[in-house]
Amino acid sequence: MGKTYMVIDLKSFYASVECVERGLDPLTTRLVVADPERSEKTICLAITPAMKALGIRNRCRVFEIPAGIDYMIAVPRMQLYIDYSADIYSIYLKYISKDDIHVYSIDEAFLDVTDYLLMYNMTARELGMCIMQDIYNETGITATCGIGSNMYLAKVALDIAAKHVDDHIGILDEQSYRDTLWRHKPLTDFWRIGPGTAARLAKYGMTTMKEVAECNEDILYRLFGIDAELLIDHAWGRETTTIADIKNYRPDSTSVSSGQVLPRAYSVDEGLLIVKEMADLLSLDLVEKNLLTKSISMYIGYENRMDMESSRGSIQLDYLTSSSRTILPYIEKLYMNTVRKDGLVRRINISFNNLADEAYVQYDLFTDPVELEKERNIQKAVIDLKNKFGKNAILKGMNLEQGATTIERNEQIGGHKK
Repeated sequence: MGKTYMVIDLKSFYASVECVERGLDPLTTRLVVADPERSEKTICLAITPAMKALGIRNRCRVFEIPAGIDYMIAVPRMQLYIDYSADIYSIYLKYISKDDIHVYSIDEAFLDVTDYLLMYNMTARELGMCIMQDIYNETGITATCGIGSNMYLAKVALDIAAKHVDDHIGILDEQSYRDTLWRHKPLTDFWRIGPGTAARLAKYGMTTMKEVAECNEDILYRLFGIDAELLIDHAWGRETTTIADIKNYRPDSTSVSSGQVLPRAYSVDEGLLIVKEMADLLSLDLVEKNLLTKSISMYIGYENRMDMESSRGSIQLDYLTSSSRTILPYIEKLYMNTVRKDGLVRRINISFNNLADEAYVQYDLFTDPVELEKERNIQKAVIDLKNKFGKNAILKGMNLEQGATTIERNEQIGGHKK
């Protein structure tokens, strides 16, 4: 028996939530979700279908919206969107076991409905309509649905086919995929094909999935390496990964990371302050999770990214640790070795890699375990205070310096207002 997958997407999710909260129709109201305090260059996190109907693209910047259009601006409320998403997940659980649900993003989830259709005596379309109607009745949010014989086809059915039918449900199997979408353009409409991949394929005369499927595989392997396997499978409408595979996956190595886009261009010295703040908070994350790190990597993006390439670097620590006091000298050295001295810093990402459980800690001859344990106890006390009284309940001096971002970011979720 073949598989049947369903992927449900919440239409213009953030914008729809803001409309529902105001008692407005999400499908007819002109509304964008953006923070006006961040200047007109700020990105719109979502726009309603009525805005899209005017030719305005999703994720545009505020200044790109034509001046003559009358619309509302809603300040992002990330906690509210998380709450709505949790409520909708509870609706999925009314129909499907959590073991058969893969949450892909805050507004999208895959469901393996293979074993449920017979139980409910429904077709996949009927079950999809039932869940979508339940979501609308409970939250006022309109959903769209893709159904496929594998996860890839379900996603493509959602992204391409569902947009062109009245009931917002697209259905594909391998044969119908080849019959209806093999010549579809542009290639960027297909899941996991970005502009860069499409451009590389176009250089070799491939502008449709049919042309990719019929291409000499040696060319694809030369262009994309091992990733060509996935591209070839998708060109034919094949996908072997299941939700069970995703649930059972355990990465060979683990990491914790933190990234932010700075509110303005920072000098090299100002950027060092931000890096130290981020490393200090990541150290607390390690302590809270009983983890240690042995490696740090860093990405730095610049103000004039068209003229200046981003820079990357990494550094190995002498031993596994979660100590902020131990990590900060390494992070400073890594930053100064990585950052371009002629650049204005705008984006920073730090990752602590090669994580291990603290049970594996080993000290060298020059390490004072008593001092490290004392610092660890202080870090735990800081975590307890933050959990009890809020993230800004206890701060360091560097958090109060001009240009520091920790206080503001502690009041945000995902870089946006709660």
